[in-house]
Amino acid sequence: MARRISKLNRLNIVLSVTGGIAAYKAVDLASKLTAAGACVSTIMTANACELIKPKTFEAVTGRCVGTSLWQSDDKIGHIDIAEDADIVVVAPATANIIGKAASGICDDLLSTVLCACWQKPVLFAPAMNDKMWTNPAVQWNVKALGEMGFEIIGPEKGRLACGTEGVGRMAEASDIFKRLEVIAAKLKKKK
Repeated sequence: MARRISKLNRLNIVLSVTGGIAAYKAVDLASKLTAAGACVSTIMTANACELIKPKTFEAVTGRCVGTSLWQSDDKIGHIDIAEDADIVVVAPATANIIGKAASGICDDLLSTVLCACWQKPVLFAPAMNDKMWTNPAVQWNVKALGEMGFEIIGPEKGRLACGTEGVGRMAEASDIFKRLEVIAAKLKKKK
């Protein structure tokens, strides 16, 4: 039986991981993307590094992880990352990064990359407590992202980190992967 080549094969995917407890799910997503032949570059916020270590993503993707605006030599790292990216995925996307992206705030590596990638396909996978998700400011920011052309997947209803049930769970890695394949198919049609 012939093996199906993924639509993500040879695409440059920037996997952006923020400081939500669902950061552990991003490792599974990185593994799925790498197995599909995507070239995965990971960016982690400082808060994400408190939950999971960059070495985990380096082991899965075989590539260094970006954690700071100041870690590249002579280059302007965030612009290079943005120019090289075919697709950016933010998983998990906290209320903080959603607000920063919607407002154009650029105070770390991830927010500056998102600002520079506004013309590229970007997929946000929100993950937060249901009380945070339903906050009018968060909903306003999610709407703004949609109006800017960014895509949102989830969140889903289920058990949350605090032990309650509600809408706020990050979409499963397999669902994010499938959405990225749809985005990749559209991208390849444009080329």
